[in-house]
Amino acid sequence: MSLFLLLILVAVVLGIVGFAAHGLFYLLVIGAVILLADLVYATLRLRHRGRHHRIAR
Repeated sequence: MSLFLLLILVAVVLGIVGFAAHGLFYLLVIGAVILLADLVYATLRLRHRGRHHRIAR
């Protein structure tokens, strides 16, 4: 969970710097790519975690 939050924070910071600084549009693009990759990672983890059900005896 902490990796997910760290990547979200990095994506937001890069996006803000890329948007605010003239000539650093590539940082905005990198931030967007990191955000998308993080969302895919979280989705895959949630799907994988949901498949393992413990059988109560």
